[in-house]
Amino acid sequence: MDAEVTNQSPNVDQSVPTVVVIHRLVWISILAALTAVGAIIAIPISPISPVPITLQTLFVLLTGLILGPKRGVYAMLIYLLAGAVGLPVFAGGKAGVAVLIGPTGGFLLGFIPTVLFCGMASKNGQNWSLPVLIAICIVATAITLAFGTVQLILVLDISIYKALLAGTVPFLPGAFLKSLCAASMFKFLATKNLLPA
Repeated sequence: MDAEVTNQSPNVDQSVPTVVVIHRLVWISILAALTAVGAIIAIPISPISPVPITLQTLFVLLTGLILGPKRGVYAMLIYLLAGAVGLPVFAGGKAGVAVLIGPTGGFLLGFIPTVLFCGMASKNGQNWSLPVLIAICIVATAITLAFGTVQLILVLDISIYKALLAGTVPFLPGAFLKSLCAASMFKFLATKNLLPA
């Protein structure tokens, strides 16, 4: 009898309550939607760069911090899939696979490794200091910029120097500010126990 109880107890402990699953799904949906909203707020900076300044990366960082690597990637896949099938969720109300393989597509595709890194690096980071979280966000943002810059080189057939001027340099001040905001917002949510289980 005792053996039966012992064998069954791990299954009970490992079960996830339905309300927790729903809560996680809601967070995934919210952060995917916020990433789309961040694309609406787009400031063109041509002819300096074909890539506009948006608030997307702020929500991408928050996605990684709040959801962690696995659920964060789910949120970004939902966002990218929505844009790929035709919903106008990319910067400037654009949509379609053509955007993903175009000059600016590298920044969008870079959201996945960015969220993956941010989520892995900040795991159990609720108790980490704000400077550490900011540093994680800065490195994560650098991943997005790297992916975007590489695709600019490949698609536009330009030099690394020109790609850096167009795809990285103009976004450095904003990258720091968004990293600061994302880390601060995550810290606030953690302090108030508002993070998903």
